[in-house]
Amino acid sequence: MLHPQSLHPQSVHPLGVFSAALTPLDAELAPDHARFIAHCRYLLDEGCDAIAMLGTTGEANSFSVAERTALLEAVVAGGIRPNQLLPGTGVAAFTDTIALTRHALSLGVDTVVMLPPFYYKNVSDDGVYAAYSEIIQRIGDAKLKIVLYHIPQMSMQPISHALIERLRAAYPSTIVGIKDSSGDFANMTAMVERFPGFSVLTGADPLLLPLLRKGGGGCITATSNLVARDLAYVFKHFRDSDDDAALKAAQARIVKARELVSRFAQMPSLKALMAERTGHAGWQRLRPPLETLPAEQRKELLASAAAFASAA
Repeated sequence: MLHPQSLHPQSVHPLGVFSAALTPLDAELAPDHARFIAHCRYLLDEGCDAIAMLGTTGEANSFSVAERTALLEAVVAGGIRPNQLLPGTGVAAFTDTIALTRHALSLGVDTVVMLPPFYYKNVSDDGVYAAYSEIIQRIGDAKLKIVLYHIPQMSMQPISHALIERLRAAYPSTIVGIKDSSGDFANMTAMVERFPGFSVLTGADPLLLPLLRKGGGGCITATSNLVARDLAYVFKHFRDSDDDAALKAAQARIVKARELVSRFAQMPSLKALMAERTGHAGWQRLRPPLETLPAEQRKELLASAAAFASAA
């Protein structure tokens, strides 16, 4: 069992472009392993540093523990290296979070993205700290690295700066970063300033460039399913001048793509566009309660996407 301060403070912090990968479904609405592996390869070829699978965009909370472990096993068996994966393992029951995280570690994955327990609302920082601490201590593996997941609009459980400070003090080589999907740039930059060496990753694609220039670590984003190459370019060239034409063009495409998929419901929009790109209609499937786009919205989305592509 690990106890506070028992972990060595040296750790590898996640830096780069990580795709919040969509999960394709088969006709039975189960994860389509072969198609997902192909999608992971595509994203890595496009320039992503790793795949943040089984997150919000990946519909993770609609899948059982068994479905999640089977998909991760298939991806590793399919040749995606464990160090190219950041699976989401945080669920409502901390014992299931432990099981998912131990399973990832057993496959050679050492970095996971972890939601706080999210069913009960208005839980104090003490309660959330207790949950994370219990998970870390029961797992008891010094290789484990956790990226906290701040998405209060979905979880209704914000991760405060005071909580981050307390967790980092107790587990300095385990709590290595945070994905901030709040869209609050001031919150992101405040964390960069307050926590040196802590990787702050934005969940909003257009904020990658300004966050990197403030010292942020990168991004875990949904629109990377479509514009990974542009995000990778921004990550590599963010120090270039704002007058750099290639950087300006990449940032403009990122902003436009994010606007495109935010016009209607985001996940069905992304899946509709993925179906169009791949020619495989099955990409449009979502697991209930999520629904595919209505026909008129899909038609409008695809028309806008075609106009965007021709202008790019």
